[in-house]
Amino acid sequence: MATTIGILTAGGDSPGLNAAIRAIGKTAARAHNMQVFGFLDGFRGVMENRTIRLDGDQLSGILTKGGTILGTSRDKPHRMEVGDQVLDMTAAMIDNCRMLGIDALVCLGGGGTQKNAFRLSKAGMPIVTLPKTIDNDVAMTERTFGFDTALAIATEAVDRLHSTAHSHHRIMVVEVMGHNTGWLALGSGIAGGADVVLLPEIPYDVEKVAESLLARKSGGSRFSIVAVSEGAWSHEEAATYTELREQRSNASSPKAKDAAKAALDEFEAGQLDSTARISRQLQSLTGLESRVTILGHVQRGGTPSAVDRL
Repeated sequence: MATTIGILTAGGDSPGLNAAIRAIGKTAARAHNMQVFGFLDGFRGVMENRTIRLDGDQLSGILTKGGTILGTSRDKPHRMEVGDQVLDMTAAMIDNCRMLGIDALVCLGGGGTQKNAFRLSKAGMPIVTLPKTIDNDVAMTERTFGFDTALAIATEAVDRLHSTAHSHHRIMVVEVMGHNTGWLALGSGIAGGADVVLLPEIPYDVEKVAESLLARKSGGSRFSIVAVSEGAWSHEEAATYTELREQRSNASSPKAKDAAKAALDEFEAGQLDSTARISRQLQSLTGLESRVTILGHVQRGGTPSAVDRL
């Protein structure tokens, strides 16, 4: 009897997902005579038993396409929204796989997907995972697919900002993705010749950043490029975050825990415009005009690079 595998993509999309789906599907079918099904929209597709047969027609022509033909979601097997409830659907998802005759589930995703797949594995589902994320933040993985394409997009953006920054004698602050890791900011900052790079791993002092930019101006440079990871924060913000997390952990009553969680949520919400705040602070401290460019989801889209197709 032929082996049957299921494939899903979960979490944020990234370049190279379709190339990976194609490689898995064609190799499984041609080299190992397997049947291959794709679950739609991540783990929710497993829970709702929504599949497509990944045959030659489905896999043809997708190598260079961005996104994922299977769709994706951020649903978690152990905390799945079902109607107006949040339920642990792990056992039901495994039952659905067995009903379909799925012998193993291949999960393509980043850190959250790896954790969710591990939970399914512990519950008895044979699992294979592929590390996918533009953030390049999956442990024990040198490079996740999606990162190379995103790095090229971010670097090109930094390259292009040089000419307009020079023409208007401005500070250009460019925010790149990366969640709580600085790989994209560091890579694009170095490759694009940014003058300052701010990373989540190293809290910054905005006054020292301003001093650096003023020193450039004194040396004859008429512009500056500042590459900022979306998770970058100042020394003060890092200390506040640590304190709020400790308060939540040490809260002794449900009421105190709720209050601590609300305070932490409010702080995290305030970080969403942190790059704009950095720009305003630098303009105030230096007297130089500053502008913000937020690359956002453009880093996830489009044709994957050759590296992300391999």
